[in-house]
Formats: sequence, structure tokens, C-alpha cells
Amino acid sequence: MAFADYQNEIYLSGLGGVLPSFPMDFAELEAKARVALPPSVWSYVAGGAGDEHTQRANVTAFARWGVIPRMFVGAAQRELTVELFGLMLPSPVFLAPVGVIGLCAQDGHGDLATARAAARTGVPMFASTLSVDPLENVVAELGDTPGFFQLYTPTDRALAESLVHRAERAGYQGIVVTLDTWITGWRPRDLAASNFPQLRGHCLANYFTDPVFRAALSRPPEEDPQSAILHWTQVFGSPLTWDDLEWLRSLTDLPLIVKGICHPEDARRARDGGVDAIYCSNHGGRQANGGLPALDVLPALVEAADGLPVLFDSGVRSGADIVKALALGATVVGIGRPYAYGCALGGTDGIVHVLRALLAEADLIMAVDGYPSVDDLVPQALQAL
Repeated sequence: MAFADYQNEIYLSGLGGVLPSFPMDFAELEAKARVALPPSVWSYVAGGAGDEHTQRANVTAFARWGVIPRMFVGAAQRELTVELFGLMLPSPVFLAPVGVIGLCAQDGHGDLATARAAARTGVPMFASTLSVDPLENVVAELGDTPGFFQLYTPTDRALAESLVHRAERAGYQGIVVTLDTWITGWRPRDLAASNFPQLRGHCLANYFTDPVFRAALSRPPEEDPQSAILHWTQVFGSPLTWDDLEWLRSLTDLPLIVKGICHPEDARRARDGGVDAIYCSNHGGRQANGGLPALDVLPALVEAADGLPVLFDSGVRSGADIVKALALGATVVGIGRPYAYGCALGGTDGIVHVLRALLAEADLIMAVDGYPSVDDLVPQALQAL
């Protein structure tokens, strides 16, 4: 079934008086999620660093590019499959790691809801270290859909090794090391509410179930959660240097992806250091204000990666954004806030709707504008506006 068929389902349901259960555009999705989520969770998910200029710039950067239509192409069938680390994926989209996705679902288990949506759509899930449910429980819901484990590298190397090896044993297909979040950026929305979910014990299941973490405690987290939270604050983030890359590479034979790369020289050094993919991202503008939009640095990173896959997220809100990121060289494109909002409105069903809507729009743009394959989406398909 073509992704574009989702619109036919919606129109045919309308003949019977059935309207879509979830919003069809991002603005309405965001507005309804704001009502559905508790204020503390909303501010954490929707907010960004500083005055959120970089967060907004991530979004508006896509508007500076236009897709050039090509006619007489006959793009009746489109091919959106992509290969990543030998895996054939049905689409060039993935669910980016969202550290509080667990809190976004009405039942408080958004990590499981996301995994189930991944299983239903074939869209890979990048599961965060910060989750409500342990990583083993999350991957168990993925079925045949690949999962990748995102690591916030702790200061305790033994704990880092334990988390990676748990992910290997559980069946994850790769390890994603986030580089830009060893310390929390300046986030006025969260500061105004004095709200930091992990300090309240949220989304720490992977730590509280880890044998290395537990061994460092005088009492188990179930008996003394405050001491466990305090220990978490002491080990959470390690400011990695290039000297640490060899150690990271030695942790696993799985594909190693480094997230947060925005400079071509960093991409070259990471490539030379043995990573398997570059992940272009500025954390959706959540960590540092005043930076460049991630989309603006993507082409230079693709060139520097010299054939390595380049994953991309930050600011993706539509199918058109997916198409443009692919044309600028992304191998696969990550979705963040849109699926978090879908989770808030309908759990697994809400996430599935968001993914199907984004892919339907991307598929239809490729059909109308004459690009029958992801391989046809090259820089020459775009024009700067």
C-alpha cells in the first residue's frame, strides 16, 4: 500500500460521516496537545533553550527551500524504502529519541505506545535512555521493526557499558550516543516552573533497573528513591572528548551513531574515529539558543561524512520538510515533537496517525512534483527562495 493511500482512507470514511480522530496539520495538533498535557509536561516538551530563537529557526529554515516540479515523469508509483546498516526500511523516517515521551501518554507509558506505533508502521524507534519503562520492555513491543538505543553517556564507564550491553542483549540494532546533553541547557519555561522531571524521579527506569547503578546504592531505589535520584544527578552526563571515542567504539559491535554533530570537521573526525553514521541535530533547539538551524549545516555534513549515512532531525513538521531534508542529503529523517503531540492525544493511535499523515504528504509531494524515488531527491531538486 502506498503511503498516499491514507488520504483515500480518510475521504472514504468521510462518506460515512466519519471524520479524522486526530488533527491533520501541525498547528492544530500542537494546540490540542497543549490542552491534553499537564502544564509541566507541556512546557518540557514544547519548550526550548533561551528565547527559543533556534527552535523557531529550525522550523523556518525549511521555508527557504522550494521543491522544483518536474513533469512527464509518470510517478504513479513511488519508492520510499531506504537501506540503513543493511536494514531495509519501508520509509526514510524514524522516531527520534524523546526523553519524556513516557510522560506524554495519558496512561504514563509513552515509551511502550511509541514502540507499538513503530511496530504498526515499520518506522524505527530510537529509544531514549530516559524512559518510564525499561529498555527491555520497550524493545519487546517493536515486533519486527528495528529499534535503536540512544545513550546519554554517564560519568561511570561501568554503567555506560552495562546500558550498552543490555541494549545489545535486548535486540536493539544500533547505539546512538548523544553528545550535546551532558548538561542541561538554559530552558526558561522549565525554570519558571522549577520543573525538571528526572529530579522528581520520572523517566529513570533504565537506571533504577540497572545492576551497576543499583550496586552503587546503599538501598534499592524502591526503598529510597531520593538517594537513587541523587546518585543519578551525580552520574548522568559525561562531557566527552575525542579521546573517549575509541572507548565508545570498543563498547559494541553494533552500528555506532553520534548525535549532535553540526560542524563538518566534527563529522570528519567522527568518521575517521570509526563511527558508522553521523546524526545531524541541534536537539530541536532545546539545548543551546543562538545556533544555526540544523538544516543549514546538513549539506556540509553530508559532504564531510563521505558516504557514511547521515541521520537528521530538528524542526521537521511536515511531509514537505521530510522531502527537503532528504534532498539536502539526509539518509533518514527523524520526527520529534509531532509524534510526542500525537502520543498526548491518542497514545499509539495518535502516533500512528502522525506518522501516516507525514508520510502521505511526503509521498504525494513526490508524486505531484515528479520524484518517483528517494534516490531522485537530490540537491538539484530544490531551489533556494
